[in-house]
Amino acid sequence: MNDQFWLWIGVAGMSAGAALILLTGGSRTPREGMATILHGIVPIIAACSYFAMAVGQGSIVLPSGVPGAGSGYDFYFARYIDWLFTTPILLIALSLTAMHAGVRRPGLLVGIVLSDVLMIVTALFFGLSTVPWIKWTWFAISCGAFLPVYYLIWGPLLAEASHQREDVRATYRRSAVILSVVWLVYPVLLLIDPEGLRYIGSTASVAAFAVVDLIAKVAYGLLATSEHGKIAKADVAQGASARTSLEEPRTVAAMPHAASRAPAARVG
Repeated sequence: MNDQFWLWIGVAGMSAGAALILLTGGSRTPREGMATILHGIVPIIAACSYFAMAVGQGSIVLPSGVPGAGSGYDFYFARYIDWLFTTPILLIALSLTAMHAGVRRPGLLVGIVLSDVLMIVTALFFGLSTVPWIKWTWFAISCGAFLPVYYLIWGPLLAEASHQREDVRATYRRSAVILSVVWLVYPVLLLIDPEGLRYIGSTASVAAFAVVDLIAKVAYGLLATSEHGKIAKADVAQGASARTSLEEPRTVAAMPHAASRAPAARVG
């Protein structure tokens, strides 16, 4: 198995995952429909990225920067373009879960997306750099930009989620844990792959990224849309209950009013 094998696995896995998410996701409420679209578009973008890398349009050869280390290595820049779109989408979906009843603090959305974009762009510069001190400075900046993302997930957004129903709170916490754990793998892979310390080879790196991507985008997306389906079912039931409670008083109030319009009975 070589790089191409795992890149085509990425194309197939992301394409199948996108179809599954879009087919199984619902749209009973605007929130559920939005979640289905957001989680469905993520693997579509990733499938395009993997296709570009598989056909040779998503990578360039960079010099190794190490004397005697050979002609260079393949730098897969398409994965950074993928991340630049998909990670903000996943964070927007997570933020909308935290603010399920309404986006009370749009600044949180802006802040978490901008921090994430900064993290990805500086990681791209890390990958493109061949001078060691420049490369590792970019890596440190990228990791530093990762910290506000985690702070917003486990600070203000968690506080927003605490104002929601118990099922929404549980979904947010579960989703936040999964994303937080899986996303920690990415900087570790960048650290040890051919773009970093070269502890693993190109094929092992591509395989590892493909597996983690499928977990972060397909497996997580399927779980998230399933959870949003349960939330939507509760939303619909809650809405029906609210409508019933509003209609009942009107019915009761109408009864004496109707009685007053009834003709008086004649005596004798």
